[in-house]
Amino acid sequence: MTRSTTSPAPLTHSQHWIGAFFDVDNTLIPGTSIEIGFFRYLWQDGVMGWPELWHSLEYAIRQMPPISLNPLRRRKLYLMGHDVSLIEQLANEYVELYVVPRVSARALNRLSRHQDAGHVVAFVSGSPEFLVKPLAAALGVSLVFGARPESQAGLYTGKVFAPLPYGEGKGRYVERLATRFNLDLSRSYGYGDSPGDFHALQMVGHPFVVNPIRGMARIARQRGWPITQWA
Repeated sequence: MTRSTTSPAPLTHSQHWIGAFFDVDNTLIPGTSIEIGFFRYLWQDGVMGWPELWHSLEYAIRQMPPISLNPLRRRKLYLMGHDVSLIEQLANEYVELYVVPRVSARALNRLSRHQDAGHVVAFVSGSPEFLVKPLAAALGVSLVFGARPESQAGLYTGKVFAPLPYGEGKGRYVERLATRFNLDLSRSYGYGDSPGDFHALQMVGHPFVVNPIRGMARIARQRGWPITQWA
């Protein structure tokens, strides 16, 4: 039977050997990914247009079959040739104006409880690091792992450094954190919404499936993982 809960196990202070790993899109921030929202923001600002959209769609089509968003996660062609400092500046503005206000109240409560308990809190997300970092800074989180777009001479190339914090790559980042901070993963927490979080969630003793999509509710029921809604 699936457990449903909105609260983690009781927490005590200074549990610095315990980790809490948060996905961002549709977990901390309910709904559409923050990267899609950022593209729209750039479009409205005139920074992006049809050429960038077409390059991304053309690349995705060339990778089919199967139909998947994975190619676009591993290539950020809409960024190709754009100035890094400008994109980062606009990302900071976008996150402050449109992302921070969307953080789920329940997510904020959970995050605060882990911080108050002295846990090692990290955001591990497939969204670009230039979006996840300002969000993390606003929420008092210093450990951030997002997609890292490659740049040369101050311009984005459209490539993303491996490993991408998605799927197996997300699990690798959790392993790195566990080694770096000597964490007990069997007592640690993970929060995610989709099959891209599965590898990370199965590594911790307290996995939570939040706002499940793409069959994640079924996976959670099979595994006996708690399912919760953060809106």
